[in-house]
Amino acid sequence: MRDAAAKCSGWFRVSIALAFVWMAVATPVGAQKNKDKKKEPSDADSQASLQFTLPTSDSQAIDRAIGEMLGYWQLGDVGSLQKYFAPDVVVVSGAWETPVIGWDNYLKAYQAQRAQVTGARMERSNTYIHVNGTSAWATYQFVYVALAESKVVQVRGHTTLVLNKRADRWVITLDHSSIVDSSLPAPANPADPAEAAKP
Repeated sequence: MRDAAAKCSGWFRVSIALAFVWMAVATPVGAQKNKDKKKEPSDADSQASLQFTLPTSDSQAIDRAIGEMLGYWQLGDVGSLQKYFAPDVVVVSGAWETPVIGWDNYLKAYQAQRAQVTGARMERSNTYIHVNGTSAWATYQFVYVALAESKVVQVRGHTTLVLNKRADRWVITLDHSSIVDSSLPAPANPADPAEAAKP
């Protein structure tokens, strides 16, 4: 009886060992077959996977929209920039000038400003967003740096945006900026070595 039990036990151990060997060999082969079957995800697959991400809060959606809008604003991509503004947007600049009313008028003002500068960069900080149903406001500080007439221009200020949710998208209906500090660095005057040597 012991011999039968020992044989059965030995057979069981061999079976388990063979199963582990089979799994070790079969897994990489199966994975390789699956790898070969996989294709690069299409744009439709990518879009479908984006739809199944966790829902974002309105505050997160507004923060993302502001960041994207500023990115397109810096790039000069007016086609993409337009989707963040309501057609009846009102824009109040930090300069002493009348408000700009409507997307078409804002676009003209934006393009005129952009034609005067190069390398414009806007950094946003201290953003606060308040949502109330389908209306919201956001405020943030900014530092704007650009090259105008061969001089570096740096402007610091505040922006307040009023947004409305239209067709499941947050759009800017009022953009008000105020400049706190504007500075043009003085051109560097090379020191005259002869003048520096005089007491």
